[in-house]
Amino acid sequence: MRVVSLLPSATEIAARLGLLDHIVGISHECDYPASAKKLPVLTSSILDHGLSSEQIDAAVTAAVLEQKPLYVVDGELLAALKPDLILTQGICSVCAVTPETVTEGLKLVRLEASCTAPVLSLSGVDYAGIMRDIQSVAVACRVPERGEALVAELDTRWGAIQSCEGSPKVMMLEWPDPPWSGGHWVPEQVAAAGGVEPFSEPGAPSRRLTWAEVIAADPDVIIAAACGFDLQTNLQHIQDAIAADRDVAELRAVKTGQVWAVDANSYFSRPAPRVVEGAELLAAILSGGSIDPAHARQVVQ
Repeated sequence: MRVVSLLPSATEIAARLGLLDHIVGISHECDYPASAKKLPVLTSSILDHGLSSEQIDAAVTAAVLEQKPLYVVDGELLAALKPDLILTQGICSVCAVTPETVTEGLKLVRLEASCTAPVLSLSGVDYAGIMRDIQSVAVACRVPERGEALVAELDTRWGAIQSCEGSPKVMMLEWPDPPWSGGHWVPEQVAAAGGVEPFSEPGAPSRRLTWAEVIAADPDVIIAAACGFDLQTNLQHIQDAIAADRDVAELRAVKTGQVWAVDANSYFSRPAPRVVEGAELLAAILSGGSIDPAHARQVVQ
């Protein structure tokens, strides 16, 4: 079976199901596992490189208002790869390629080179939905037993996460400028670790906030987990936010040293198996456990 994955989480799911050898094309954001990066890339972003977080937010907002897709699919290459299955998502047009973008990319493809492969659109917005998506990929790729085994393994680990005491308020900062709360499965990750996300409900989308709202809530812990960014970038973003606003610097989490930056791409932004590792990482942060500095780092003022 020849599979094109236009979604980083789908590529991760396929790899965990032992299907990486069947992937023949990926999106420009598919970076895990590392071996996938050698595959043909079929997508690109319309956003310029080097934009600040504020500029990215403004550009995305403008594109959404103008109903412009944020991604472009190389229809000719997609057709040339002759996939039997295309994996994408229907949750968020900002985060990744949607089925509509795939259709748009194929509009100009020569008729004799057209691509008629079915599109499987993943739609998990919470932990249970992610598990269903894993099983859907496994069924579509004709290895349903692998999907059942992987879900059972992840459920066992999820259920074994040791919650911290005290139910601290944990602000998951999904975007720094302007601030956004962590949505969808992220509040469940916080809850599994023993915390409470004060701004979002499980399964609900992330939402735009103001720093005034964050200051009013005065969370016990702040986790910089900007969507699409790695540990080092998130560390820089939260340091800049604290330095730019005296009131932010007075937050309880800042004054008590409970501000952390994490690798959001790996553990929080993508609806894939590593959300379980993200919840385990949060549990270690909230309970004062051992933290691998490659995965999370405490912000020191």
